[in-house]
Amino acid sequence: MGKKPKKESEAPRKEGFEPLSLESKTPATVVLLLNSQEEDILVKACEAIHTFAEKGDENRVSLLGLGAVEPLCRLIAHSNRLVRRNAFMALGIMATNGDVNNVLKKADAIPSMIQNLTPEEDAVVQEFATLCLASLSADFTCRVQIYANNGMPPVIRLLTSSDPDVTKNSLEIIFNLVQDYKCLQAVHELGGIPSLLELLKSDFPVIQRLALKTLQCVTSDKETRETFREEQGFEKLMDILSNMDLADLHGEALHIVANCLRDGETLQLIHNDGGLARLMDFVLAPSTPAIQSTAVQCLSRVAQSCDADVWRVGEGRSVLHEQEVEKALVELLSAADDDVKASACQAVAAMSFHPASKDSFRDWGGLPAVAQLLNGESSALREAATQALSSLTHGSQANALAAYEAGAHEVLIQQLCGSSARTVANSAAALCNMAEQEIIQSSILSHGGIEALVEPLRSNDAQVLINTTLCVAVLACDNEARAKFHKAGGLEPLVALLHSNDKEVLQNACFAVDVCAGETSCAVEMCRLGALQILQQINESGNRRTSFSELAMTSLLNTNLPVKYSLTGHLASTDIITSGFYDAGKVCLGQTVLTLEELSKQPVNQNRAIIVVDIATEETVDLPEDTPPSLSEAELGIKRGGKSTPKKKKEKEKQYEEAQESPPEKQQNMDGHKEDVYLQMLIREAKESVLPLKDEQEQYAALARLVSKAMGGVVAAEKLHQFQWVLHHSELKFQLKSNVIPIGLINKGIYCHRALLFKCLADCIEKSCTLVRGEYNRAWNEVVLFGEDPDNQRSPQPRRYIVDLMHQPGTLLPVDTPAAALYQTI
Repeated sequence: MGKKPKKESEAPRKEGFEPLSLESKTPATVVLLLNSQEEDILVKACEAIHTFAEKGDENRVSLLGLGAVEPLCRLIAHSNRLVRRNAFMALGIMATNGDVNNVLKKADAIPSMIQNLTPEEDAVVQEFATLCLASLSADFTCRVQIYANNGMPPVIRLLTSSDPDVTKNSLEIIFNLVQDYKCLQAVHELGGIPSLLELLKSDFPVIQRLALKTLQCVTSDKETRETFREEQGFEKLMDILSNMDLADLHGEALHIVANCLRDGETLQLIHNDGGLARLMDFVLAPSTPAIQSTAVQCLSRVAQSCDADVWRVGEGRSVLHEQEVEKALVELLSAADDDVKASACQAVAAMSFHPASKDSFRDWGGLPAVAQLLNGESSALREAATQALSSLTHGSQANALAAYEAGAHEVLIQQLCGSSARTVANSAAALCNMAEQEIIQSSILSHGGIEALVEPLRSNDAQVLINTTLCVAVLACDNEARAKFHKAGGLEPLVALLHSNDKEVLQNACFAVDVCAGETSCAVEMCRLGALQILQQINESGNRRTSFSELAMTSLLNTNLPVKYSLTGHLASTDIITSGFYDAGKVCLGQTVLTLEELSKQPVNQNRAIIVVDIATEETVDLPEDTPPSLSEAELGIKRGGKSTPKKKKEKEKQYEEAQESPPEKQQNMDGHKEDVYLQMLIREAKESVLPLKDEQEQYAALARLVSKAMGGVVAAEKLHQFQWVLHHSELKFQLKSNVIPIGLINKGIYCHRALLFKCLADCIEKSCTLVRGEYNRAWNEVVLFGEDPDNQRSPQPRRYIVDLMHQPGTLLPVDTPAAALYQTI
C-alpha cells in the first residue's frame, strides 16, 4: 500500500513539567504505565508500545507476555482522543500476530472497535480499528460477534474512504464476513455492490483483487447477481478482461463471470455483447493454467444454463456448438496442466447434453482422449474424466463403441474400487451406458465388471448406489452373469438396499432384484436373506410401494415357486412345477420360508410333512434323427443327441420295471427319497393313458382318476374322518427319518396332496391348470375349457372348472357353483 505521511499530532498542552521521555524505559515498565491515570503518560506509553511492536513479531509476542493486550483493549475506549488513537495503533500492530489475535478474541473488544468506525472518527483510528477487525474476522466466532454488534454497516461505509489503508482493511473484513451466508446477503441489502464495483478502478492492485474476490463470493447469491447486473457489473468486468495490463486480475474476474452465467438474463447479455467470443479467446489464447481453467469453467456454466424465463433450455450449448467449442475442448484434453484438463472434461460433460456435440466430440477424437485421462494421477482429473465419459456415452451407441475401442471400460471397472464417491458413481453410470451393447456387455463381464460392483453397493453415497444398482440390473443379463454376482457376494448388499429411504435407490434396487431373480439360485438366496419380507412391507406401504417393488416381488415368487405357494397359496397355470418343488405349508406374510435343505436337516417332528417333487432328469442316448420316438423313450425322458450308453438306459428301464411290480406296501422300504421312481411311473402312465385321449375334458377327467387312484381312491365326504392319511404320513416320516416326503411315496392323500400331484402331472404332460390352497388342508385345481356359445357358434367361450379328485374323481365342477364351493370349503 506504501507508507503514508505521519499525521500531525495534537499540539501539546502547556504543563507545569516537560513531557516525560519514555525512550529509555524497558518494555515491562512501559506496559505498567498503561495503567497510569495521567493521559500524557498513557499517550506516550501507547506510542512507545506501537513503535516497539512495529519492529517485529518477536516484540509483539514479548508484549503479549507482559500483559499489554488487556490494558490496550481498555484504552481504545478512552475519552481522550489521542490516547484512544495511540492505543488503536499499538493494538492494531500487535493484532497481526496469531498469538496476540487468539488472546484478543477473548477480550470482548469488538464492540469498542465497531463504535470507533464512525465518519467523525480520526482516520488513524479507522485504519487500525479495521486492521484489528480484519485480523479477528478470519475466525467464525468473531464474525458472528461483528455481525451481531451491527458491524457491517460502518465497514461497508468505509469502502468509500479516501484512505486506501482503511479501504483495504474494510475490504478484508467484508471478504471474511461474506463466507457466511447471512453476511453475504447483508452486503447486497446494505448497498455494498456499487462500492465494490467502484473499487475495481482503484490504483492499488491489492484493493482491486480483494474487491474481485469479494464480488466472487457475493455473486453466488441470485438476488445479488441481479443487482450486480443492474449496476453494469458485467461491463466493468469486461473492461478488466479486455485490458491486458490487468492480466493479473483476469482469473478473479473470470470467476465472477462464471457465477453470473448461472442466470439466463446475464447469459443473454453476455451473448449479445460478444462476451462468449471473448471467453473463447481466453480458452484458446496462451495464458496461465489458472486463467485458462477458469475460462473453461465459464463455458461449462454457459452449457449448463437453463433459465427458462429468458434463455431456452440448451440454447447456451447450441451457441457454443456453433462456435465449435468441441474442437477447442478436445485440444485442452491434452494440456499439460491437470486442472485445465479437468475443467475441459467438465465442459465436455456439460456440452454432451447437446446431441450434435456428442457427435462432434467423437469426430474430433474426444473419446480416446478422455479415456486416456482415466489413468491420470490426479483424483480430481479422474473424477472429471469419468463424468465426461458418462455424459458422452449416455444415449449414444456410437460414442459407447468408441469408448470401448479405446479400452475405457477396463479402466472404468478399476475405478469402481478405491476411488472417490463421485468417480465410482460416474464410472458405474458410464459402464451402464456402454453395457447396452451386447459386445461391450460381454467384455465388461469378462473383465470382472459385475463382481466389481459389489463393494460400491455398500457405499453410503446415494448417487453411487443409484448408479451401481442400475448397472447391476443391466449387467445381470443372463444366468451366468447372475451366478457371478451371486458368487461375489453381491446379493446380500443388494437386498440390504431394499431398506433404503432414498426413493431412487430403492427403485433401482428393486429393479436389480427383479433381474437377478431370473436365476433360481439367486432368487432362493435373496428369499433367504429376507428380500420377500422387506418387499412385502414395502408393498403394504402407500408411500414406498412402486411398480418396481411389485415387479421385484412377483419375479422372486415366480422364480421360487415353493415360496410363492407357501406365501400366496396360489400357482398360476404358467407356474410350471419342476424338480425341487416342495410344499412347506402355509406361511404368513412376514415369515421366512425355509429352504428344502434347511427343512431336511430338522429332526423328525409332529408337524405336517413337507411334500417334495422330484421329477428326475433322465440320461440321454444317441439316436438317429429320423428314428420315431418310442413310448419307452418318451416316458423315460430320453432325448436324442445325448451321451448316455445303452447300459445306462437298461438300468433305468430295469429300475422302472421293478418299481412297477412292487406292491404299494413295499414303497416304504425303497430308497425313493433320492429319486422318486414312483412319481416317474405316474408321469409315464399319464403320458400313456391321458395324452392319447382326444377330448380335452376327458383328458382332465382321466388325469383326475389317475391321481385319485394313486392317493388312495374315492373317499366319501362323510367318511373322510375314517381315511387314515395322517398315520400313513407319520409312518413315512419315521421310515425315511425325515420330515420331507417324496410325493410319489404317498399312498393316502387328501385334497392338498392330490391337488399338488394333479398340478405336477398336468405340468409334465403340458396340460394347463392352477393350484390353489384353501383352509384346513383343502386345495384344488382350476382348469379352463372352451365350449361353444349357443348364441354365437363361431366364438368359443372359456369356462372355468374345479377338478374333483376326492369324492367323484374326474368330475369337473363349474366355478362359482354350490358343488364347487362345497368341494373348496368344509
